[in-house]
Amino acid sequence: MQLPKGANVPVPATSVRVELSWTTGPDADATALLLAGGRVRGDDDMVFYNQPSHPSGAVRHEGKRRTPGGEVVDALSVDLAAVEPQIDTIAVVASVDGGAFGQYRDLNIRVLDAGGGAEIARFDPSDATTETAFVLGELYRRQGTWKFRAVGQGYDSGLAGLATDFGITVEDAPATPPPPPSAPAVSLQKLTLTKQAPSVSLTKRGATSGVMRVNLNWTVQGTSAPKKGLFASLGVTKHLDLDLCCMWELQDGRKGMIDPLAKSFGALDKPPYLLLDADDRTGARAEGENLTINLDRGGEFRRVLVLATIYEGADSFAGLNAVATLYPQQGAPIEMFLDECDVPGARTAVIARIDNVGGELVVTREARYFANEGRKGSKQLADEAYDWGFRWTVSRGK
Repeated sequence: MQLPKGANVPVPATSVRVELSWTTGPDADATALLLAGGRVRGDDDMVFYNQPSHPSGAVRHEGKRRTPGGEVVDALSVDLAAVEPQIDTIAVVASVDGGAFGQYRDLNIRVLDAGGGAEIARFDPSDATTETAFVLGELYRRQGTWKFRAVGQGYDSGLAGLATDFGITVEDAPATPPPPPSAPAVSLQKLTLTKQAPSVSLTKRGATSGVMRVNLNWTVQGTSAPKKGLFASLGVTKHLDLDLCCMWELQDGRKGMIDPLAKSFGALDKPPYLLLDADDRTGARAEGENLTINLDRGGEFRRVLVLATIYEGADSFAGLNAVATLYPQQGAPIEMFLDECDVPGARTAVIARIDNVGGELVVTREARYFANEGRKGSKQLADEAYDWGFRWTVSRGK
């Protein structure tokens, strides 16, 4: 249902997806503010790219994607049934990076039924000019029923000014006048990606130059010095060897795979601008295995898929405790754990993907596992699942 500014409509679904989208314009980010009496209760009540999940699990930032038609979509998911009783309003706001909302074409916000995808409401702001932040709409609760209202209130002072009105201080973005000491502050530091909060923007964290090291380390789950019997029960030998590798594709269509098994280690100063610099046979090296990404060439990447494979020493990722950590030269580390494998015989784990979405590099934790099937190896099945389109031959480890 198309809504004019100020109109509202009942929300019949118990779980919704809220999408901010546009076809042309500067980069923008969707944020949800969970409000009690018009203000947040603390820093956790702001859900955005660097704080992508509310502690209640009711609101999550899903990250950006580009549709086949060229539309950029930044999405939030809201489980209305799980929203805490104290919260009466969820404001959906947007902020612009390096521009103003008057520059956008086809800017809109849509509320969709998360179950079937049916559109519940749509609002197309049409009077934006110099605003750099906008309250686009709000989900609000009245007498136990949820509704959506098209708001369309703009701010020339950006996200910092908008957030201050709701009782939030955004660190590293000073507000005028200074907020009271009791106002909560959102931390933009170290992040662990999880199933509930899987994505983060490298661009928004300032990781746009220099290099980024992707590190892989592992132990056998359960003890730091496992006994022989535990190794045997997990199908693990003393010489556990995991290999870090990746599939890459550049904007010009060139693609390939970095894989120590194929003696393909890449290069930093020329395509693919990725370099694998170690092959740890034990997991005991403090520096583990490392894939280095040249972020100075970030604009030339289309997508990168980071994988780990078992070369020898274990039958499956089940029972292994591996952790991958991204160390951008600018910004705090980003970590992902691989400790929830439920695929029998899984020899390949897809750790994460890095996508170039309209010039923004977005990291998404995948934690997907693949086991050999017939003549198809686990890496080939990962390739097919992510539509890379490589040609494969039968070879050990694939």
